[in-house]
Amino acid sequence: MTKTIHLLAAFLLAPIHSYADGDPLRGEKLYNRCSSCHAIISPEGEVLMKGGITGPNLYGVIGRQAGTEGDYRNGSERLPIGMFTDDMIRAGEQGLVWTSENLIEYAKDPIGFIRVFLNDPKARPNMSVKLRKGADDIVAFIATYSE
Repeated sequence: MTKTIHLLAAFLLAPIHSYADGDPLRGEKLYNRCSSCHAIISPEGEVLMKGGITGPNLYGVIGRQAGTEGDYRNGSERLPIGMFTDDMIRAGEQGLVWTSENLIEYAKDPIGFIRVFLNDPKARPNMSVKLRKGADDIVAFIATYSE
């Protein structure tokens, strides 16, 4: 009986995920794979997760049109949206909006994902690092910073 109560309590207290099967707590530990290029910065400018400036701010990425984040930073200077490849901008213009599901697939194979989405064997996104393991957890973590 006690075991059943503990299992029931664990089930009821577990977070409900709308973002596949990822674990945001594991994702937070794995986020260092992303932080060399990406930071998570609130709309008010608070740095929530330190990171690099070569990739876009991941705050609010879920629900965002691809290729539109203009919040790259170089110190206090904002960098232009032109930091995206033309193919990433084109993908956004053709309807690519980041969901947890497609962001997981993108993170596993960014080049392959964009080539399939655009039906263009020469298309190239900015990111080329493949997250073969943990992409679902990392995206679950990033999704906690989306509205």
